[in-house]
Amino acid sequence: MATAGQLARAAADLRAIFATGKTRSFEWRESQLKALQEMIACREKEILEALRSDLNKPEYEAYLHEIVAVSSSCNFALKNLRQWMTPEKVKTSMASFPSSATIVPEPLGVVLIISTWNYPFLLLLDPLIGAIAAGNAVVLKPSEVAPATSFVLSTLLREYMDTSAVKVIEGATPQVTALLELKWDKIFFTGSSKVGRVVMAAAAKHLTPVVLELGGKSPVVVDSDIDLEVTARRIISGKWGCNAGQTCISPDYILTTKACASQLVEALSSQLEKFFGEEPLRSNDLASIINSNHFERLAKLLDDDKIAGKVVYGGQLDGANLRIAPTVILDAPQDSLIMNEEIFGPLLPIVTVKLNDHLLYICDAPYIVTICSVDSKVNKLEDCISLINAREKPLAAYLFTNNERFKEEFVRGVAAGGMAINETALQFAEHALPFGGVGESGMGSYHGKYSFDAFSHKKPVLQRGFKGDSAARYPPYTPEKLKFLKALMSRNMFRILRAMLGL
Repeated sequence: MATAGQLARAAADLRAIFATGKTRSFEWRESQLKALQEMIACREKEILEALRSDLNKPEYEAYLHEIVAVSSSCNFALKNLRQWMTPEKVKTSMASFPSSATIVPEPLGVVLIISTWNYPFLLLLDPLIGAIAAGNAVVLKPSEVAPATSFVLSTLLREYMDTSAVKVIEGATPQVTALLELKWDKIFFTGSSKVGRVVMAAAAKHLTPVVLELGGKSPVVVDSDIDLEVTARRIISGKWGCNAGQTCISPDYILTTKACASQLVEALSSQLEKFFGEEPLRSNDLASIINSNHFERLAKLLDDDKIAGKVVYGGQLDGANLRIAPTVILDAPQDSLIMNEEIFGPLLPIVTVKLNDHLLYICDAPYIVTICSVDSKVNKLEDCISLINAREKPLAAYLFTNNERFKEEFVRGVAAGGMAINETALQFAEHALPFGGVGESGMGSYHGKYSFDAFSHKKPVLQRGFKGDSAARYPPYTPEKLKFLKALMSRNMFRILRAMLGL
């Protein structure tokens, strides 16, 4: 593994390369994105095998969520790269009249991307695409928790990419610590909020800007006026069909009414059995838990006395193979472990709410809230917005309803990194939408053009000729000049001046 001295030299080499202007050209950026495309197309089998080794990901899931996602992102960047690089013309005001102005996107310089283990291919290369498209030199730190994928990425990127401007650093805490001691022009980190704080503190020493993609407890609110079978399938897809719940935007808990809960449990149970069979621990379509530490953490959540007798589906564990069956827990108390930690696994608690005399009851326990609903005739599920907002802001929030007013209230009232209505997780796949957190769930965003912007500085450039230079701008400041200035501030006067100059 690289030493601190070797890492410092690698960073210095990248700065020297960036200073030559090599990474700024359209041709270099295009060539590197095409090299990534070629790598994915030619070495797909090796990548899928590494993902299977680290996470026991089903091939379909690994192909869709990692290979297709990165390839699609790369194609999108190539298609739009020239447009993104083109300076944007903007209108100017009377303050600089007559003038013209543009906003010029320029690369930040040498950037550091630190990835995580749950989507070790996607979450390293997706930010890389933005960094390259923006014209930066890059250091990549894959997660050591997914060692097979880290090794494959390190090997393939050295083979396909321009290693003078894109470097891969493998290792664990010592290497990350040494990297964070160095000065970067931006740090992009995906992982836990705990480590995110460490990254941000290190970046602050150099006034380095950061993008932090973290997590949180993403709620799902389920109304009663919906197709429960479709709802169940979409919740399952976003929870257990995304790396067995080991996903930052995975549904973390469900909020619904007591009347709807039993029907929802039935729908979830029925669909889960269809998807994963009567013995889900033997299913080839369910990913494993990443390692024994995470398995034991999840087992501890299940072993909490406060949810004893509340498992209504699943609950089986296989420690030898690091597998946990899809598990549904009904009426998990607010003070249970599972409701106070990000789950990041295949466990899904359902929290029931009801309203009596303007007091919201959560799992039959009274909970003081501010009533948010504007319609006293609805079933008051809308009032759970207060419960969501009482927690830290999640990375994602989901709502299933046909009630248009409820949709509007939810979008307006819930603070979250992103949302999906009548769906889960698919917002991540849309290049036109920024992806990122807010508050405890992170800062900054990426995807599509937002990835390019994340690694660019938008440099404003104002241009003027030598005509139109007014003496009123310069001392001495006479009463006549002040009078002229006040006249100039009139909108009509400004229009007359523009017309006179043919602008």
